[in-house]
Amino acid sequence: MLCKVRSWVELGWGATLLFLFCHLGYVCGQIRYPVPEESQEGTFVGNVAQDFLLDTESLSARRLQVAGEVNQRHFRVDLDSGALLIKNPIDREALCGLSASCIVPLEFVTEGPLEMYRAEVEIVDVNDHAPRFPRQQLDLEIGEAAPPGQRFPLEKAQDADVGSNSISSYRLSSNEHFALDVKKRSDGSLVPELLLEKPLDREKQSDYRLVLTAVDGGNPPRSGTAELRVSVLDVNDNAPAFQQSSYRISVLESAPAGMVLIQLNASDPDLGPSGNVTFSFSGHTPDRVRNLFDLHPTTGKLTLQGPLDFESENYYEFDVRARDGGSPAMEQHCSLRVDLLDVNDNAPHITVTSELGTLPESAEPGTVVALISVQDPDSGSNGDVSLRIPDHLPFALKSAFRNQFSLVTAGSLDREAKSSYDIMVTASDAGNPPLSTHRTIFLNISDVNDNPPSFFQRSHEVFVPENNRPGDLLCSLAASDPDSGLNALISYSLLEPRNRDVSASSFISLNPQTGAVHATRSFDYEQTQTLQFEVQARDRGNPPLSSTVTVRLFVLDLNDNAPAVLRPRARPGSLCPQALPPSVGAGHLVTKVTAVDLDSGYNAWVSYQLLEAPDPSLFAVSRYAGEVRTAVPIPADLPPQKLVIVVKDSGSPPLSTSVTLLVSLEEDTHPIVPDLRESSAPREGESRLTLYLAVSLVAICFVSFGSFVALLSKCLRGAACGVTCFPAGTCACLTRSRRREGLPPSNGILRIQLGSDDPIKFVDVGGHSHGCTPLASAPTRSDSFMMVKSPSAPMAGEPVRPSCPPSDLLYGLELPSSTYI
Repeated sequence: MLCKVRSWVELGWGATLLFLFCHLGYVCGQIRYPVPEESQEGTFVGNVAQDFLLDTESLSARRLQVAGEVNQRHFRVDLDSGALLIKNPIDREALCGLSASCIVPLEFVTEGPLEMYRAEVEIVDVNDHAPRFPRQQLDLEIGEAAPPGQRFPLEKAQDADVGSNSISSYRLSSNEHFALDVKKRSDGSLVPELLLEKPLDREKQSDYRLVLTAVDGGNPPRSGTAELRVSVLDVNDNAPAFQQSSYRISVLESAPAGMVLIQLNASDPDLGPSGNVTFSFSGHTPDRVRNLFDLHPTTGKLTLQGPLDFESENYYEFDVRARDGGSPAMEQHCSLRVDLLDVNDNAPHITVTSELGTLPESAEPGTVVALISVQDPDSGSNGDVSLRIPDHLPFALKSAFRNQFSLVTAGSLDREAKSSYDIMVTASDAGNPPLSTHRTIFLNISDVNDNPPSFFQRSHEVFVPENNRPGDLLCSLAASDPDSGLNALISYSLLEPRNRDVSASSFISLNPQTGAVHATRSFDYEQTQTLQFEVQARDRGNPPLSSTVTVRLFVLDLNDNAPAVLRPRARPGSLCPQALPPSVGAGHLVTKVTAVDLDSGYNAWVSYQLLEAPDPSLFAVSRYAGEVRTAVPIPADLPPQKLVIVVKDSGSPPLSTSVTLLVSLEEDTHPIVPDLRESSAPREGESRLTLYLAVSLVAICFVSFGSFVALLSKCLRGAACGVTCFPAGTCACLTRSRRREGLPPSNGILRIQLGSDDPIKFVDVGGHSHGCTPLASAPTRSDSFMMVKSPSAPMAGEPVRPSCPPSDLLYGLELPSSTYI
């Protein structure tokens, strides 16, 4: 026991010196720890954390451990200190047999990141086995005629220890006839031979009892003994003789049973039974050789009768005995060595020592997926293994050590394109033909939030008829996200610019789960024609990703507004009186009915029609202009005429309104200008229309004022023109002669009449040879006026008729629909 401890201390100092030399820059190969066999549990082997430069504080988190079930039965790692300890005692003879060296390769695996380290443990033999002979009594027969110097092989002893602890010598008890000679074989083993030194005389002594001792080289040495009993036989003066003292043959390990390996030949010159030679295995031939080979006793043919395995044992060496039939029988021995030739009969074996199983799609190229080791027990090129995976996969193999590989990522991963991989790893040797084996590694790709939600379109256009019901579904804005889990859960929100006057949230509501857009109130085309807003789709990843879509909502007009009559004004249910001078001719303008429709498009196109009249043949109504004119000359005794004018739009179905005119004759010879100023209060339904008209009136006031200033400045610049304002509210631009005479303006003046409730009642521009007289209506629209050029200003009581060609029609600025010129 003291010797074991001393050996262990020496080995510990050797491991320490090896570590110091490695870390001082000297050439150092594989890390190897020596440890004596049969070491008790907890025996220190080496500090792997220190040798591999690992942080001892992170060993538990990284789960440093010994890889492989076989090695885990004998070794373990202390995660507190990083020391490699014995887990169970190791029997070197059971682990490595009679091999000269016993090296145990160890692999250590850490996680986070996944790494592998290699080391070797040399199991140092301890002299714990004594030599032993197969039998305790060895029988040997020698003829008395045997000459001195003849050798007789003896059964050798077996020692389970190796190296210096194996058998180092044999001793024979002292006697005068025999000596012991030891022959050393090519494998280093010792075979004892009995050497005859003096002739034997059977008549003096017929047998000898000797003690054969085998001694090993351990410290202290161990020994084993066997009794050697030598029987002296009667003379047979010729022994069989082999052609060679030793034979050596080679055979493929794949040789079939029944194959003849060699035919041995031995001759004996004796006659009769003394010359009949039989062949047999020597007495010390192991049973495994006797079971594997068959030696024919008469022909000497050595036949294979069992399977060969180069990986288990690559050669067999034994002795063959040739014995004659004489009395006493004489024999001769020869040595036979059978070398096995390796055949590629073992496919590589793939072992996945560690694999992740799941990898995030954001893993960088070079991330270790699995650690792979391959073994092929064949030798030479038959044992050279190459590893490969399919080329189309984003993975690669890197070789760390011989037959040790790392499967790493070679490119970027995209779970949305491929969520899992079945990586087939193929190991092939270099034999002829090569053998291969396959192993599939399954790898799942976990999702990372790398895809924002996407809408099918970058912008949407939604058309909604006005007067919709609150709660109606306007559109559904569905977005998709190719990610999974929380990364694919989408919520929707409404985005509104801060500088918008109209808030979209006051018109619509957005379902945050489905993206459905509903109306919160009814749309009115006359108030809102378009509405633009943005919707954001946002996932629940970390960090969250989002995208937006622009929605343009267009309100479609419906024919929901009936035309409104602006001129002439009348209270609901009342008549609008219109006066005619007596004896007017055909075509006289009685009045102009002006109406507007708040709708748009075809829904706002109005037409006028005479619905009721006592005599429809007397008056005619312009369909689109709304002008009411006399159709025939009016007799002087015409009674008052009640005319019902209907105004109808072009919608579907059309809406209409009507106005009732009471046309009567007056005796006044002056032209009658209807007083359109009425004090009736606006109707309840016209409040919105009044607002629009008020805005238009303000704009027209500014325009009219600008026009008036421009005309006035023109008159002031004229050499022969001046401005004169009369008490009736009329301003005129007069020539100097007219001003000196104090005459009223004639057809050579500019006359502007201002009303009390209208910005400009009418403008009259006259000249010496021609003038322009304003008409009461425009051809098509109620918000414009037309200037008609005439040779002279109309006389009092004369109807105003357009006498200018159509090319002379001048359209002025647009006036509000409530202004009548």
